[in-house]
Amino acid sequence: MGSWPFIIIQTFIILFWVSANIIGFVQQWDPYPFILLNLLFSTQAAYAAPIIMMSQKRAAERDHQQALDDYQTNIVAKVEIEKLQEDLSRIEIEKLDEIIKLLKSRG
Repeated sequence: MGSWPFIIIQTFIILFWVSANIIGFVQQWDPYPFILLNLLFSTQAAYAAPIIMMSQKRAAERDHQQALDDYQTNIVAKVEIEKLQEDLSRIEIEKLDEIIKLLKSRG
């Protein structure tokens, strides 16, 4: 229901319906103001609304799951980054201790 082909086909059907009922001198199955056409639109809307709601609910559930997955990935990344920072700090301290040792041995 929510695609361009559907909209185009529906537009042609409406144009045919209206023109056939306006031009049709012999038999007009739905004369102006097109009550039957309005009834068809109302029926279509009655089915379209729940379909749209279900689609939005599925999209919201999918978005929620993706957000949870992103959160878990961020937690793992945070732990890895903290470990890397600790390793870098340890390496920096070791190098500084080595430099101090070398300076003391020369002096």
